[in-house]
Amino acid sequence: MPSKNPIFLSFLVKILLIAIFFTTGGCGIYKPVDARKVNPNAEERAKKNIEEGRSFKLFNSNRAGMDGIFQFASSNELWRASLDIIDFMPLSSVNYSGGIIVTDWYSTDQTSNESIKISIRFLSNELRADALDIKVFNKKCIGLSNCLISEKTGNIVPELKEKILKTAAIYKNEKKDKDKR
Repeated sequence: MPSKNPIFLSFLVKILLIAIFFTTGGCGIYKPVDARKVNPNAEERAKKNIEEGRSFKLFNSNRAGMDGIFQFASSNELWRASLDIIDFMPLSSVNYSGGIIVTDWYSTDQTSNESIKISIRFLSNELRADALDIKVFNKKCIGLSNCLISEKTGNIVPELKEKILKTAAIYKNEKKDKDKR
C-alpha cells in the first residue's frame, strides 16, 4: 500500500506527468513549424488547408451528393402553399426541418364557444395527396374551464388538402415558367 506522505505523492505525480509527456510526444500532436515556410495570411492558409482536405469537420459533412445542396422553406411548394392557405390563423408551432405546422386555437368571433386547431405534417416533398397528414381539432367550451376537444370529421380535411395541393401545383408551375426564362 502506498504511503500517504505528501512528498511521495508529489514525486509520484511528477513521474506520471513526465511519463505521459514522453509517451504522447511521438503522437504527432506537436509539430515544429518553420515560420519562413508558412504563409502569414490566415485566409490563404485556411483555403489551402480546405483544398488539401485538411479542414476540420464535425460529423461527416462531405457525404456523397450532399455538398452545396440546401433546401429552404421558400423553395418547397407544399410548405409555402400550406402557410398561405392557413395564413389567417395564428401559428403555434412551425418547424420546417421537422416537417410540421400547428396552428393555435382559432375562432371566427370572440363570443363563440367553439374554435378549431389545424396540424399539418409533411410526409414527403412531392406533390401527392399522401404527402400531407392533416388533422383538424374542434374545441367546444361551456364556460371557461369545461372544454371538449375532438378530432373534426367531415369534408374539411379533404377540402383543405385539395386546396393546398392545387396552390402548390400553381407555385410549382410558376417556378418552372420562371426557370425557363
